[in-house]
Amino acid sequence: MQEERRLAVLRAIVQDYVSTHEPVGSKALVERHNLGVSPATIRNDMSALEEEGYITQPHTSAGRVPTDMGYRLFVDRLSEVKPLSSPERRAIQQFLDEAVDLDDIMARTVRLLTQITQQVALVQYPSLTRSTIKHIELVPMSTTRIILVVITDTARIEQRTIECALPVSEALVADLRSRLGVALAGKTFAEVPGALEGLDNAFDADDRPVVRTVIAFLAGTLTERSEEKVVLAGTANLARYGDSFPMAIQPVLEALEEQVVLLRLLGEATTQPGVTVRIGHENPIEGLASTSVVTASYARGEHNVASLGVVGPTHMDYPGTMASVHAVARYVSRIIDEQ
Repeated sequence: MQEERRLAVLRAIVQDYVSTHEPVGSKALVERHNLGVSPATIRNDMSALEEEGYITQPHTSAGRVPTDMGYRLFVDRLSEVKPLSSPERRAIQQFLDEAVDLDDIMARTVRLLTQITQQVALVQYPSLTRSTIKHIELVPMSTTRIILVVITDTARIEQRTIECALPVSEALVADLRSRLGVALAGKTFAEVPGALEGLDNAFDADDRPVVRTVIAFLAGTLTERSEEKVVLAGTANLARYGDSFPMAIQPVLEALEEQVVLLRLLGEATTQPGVTVRIGHENPIEGLASTSVVTASYARGEHNVASLGVVGPTHMDYPGTMASVHAVARYVSRIIDEQ
């Protein structure tokens, strides 16, 4: 009973601090929340919570604010991610349904997330390592130049230019296009080298140098992890919380500028079920130690292909943010699944 009461006090402190951004005192808790106990009991509970490291007093005679531990306990004790209202769900669905291609889906998703959460939004393109090849196209642009187009089952379109040392006939391009389509359809990018092994032997000796050039390009370039991409929006929202960061906001901005940092944040979330919340120093990136990161993966079928999420101050609206991230991830999964 005492533990549940203290949890209720902590929940009230978190809610008030998120709402006001001001330290919360016992008097405010008595006035704003029906906790069912005396002010003296609330003060005792706040002292116990402070001793246990869940809240802290930033200044003498000031109220209390939650610590990273306090936010973690608050998040862990949320019974479930609250659903969005029907109008909110319809607005999300309508906005995303109007997307015309994958680039538009990603752009709309990141704009939507930053608008409804008022945080920095991150969306990872479907990972090439978790996608399969749907279609291969070869387009001759000149006698020695070929455009390679790879379309994945997650609607990613990768386009590259291949320069050949020898002239290439249109007949060879057509034959190679057909054979590549048969060999690679449904294959993951990791399976490409094995699927292409020995394919050059099906061609005349004079054509093999060109075929090997294309094969080497496919087996090498398109399997590089450098092709993973993240879209970011809403960094201006951090200015609204300038006083919320114990140190300068600069380390946060610098961390968000690094693509490898963003991929690390979202890559870890892709393997996790449901919504993942990293609070303060739980973040593996030093520059983000004063922020919270809320992420969720989206899928094609039963397989997660990438993640999306938001970054903001630790005193964010966790229930609302978690619900928004969860809902948007579900809608993106449905749209990707229909591509």
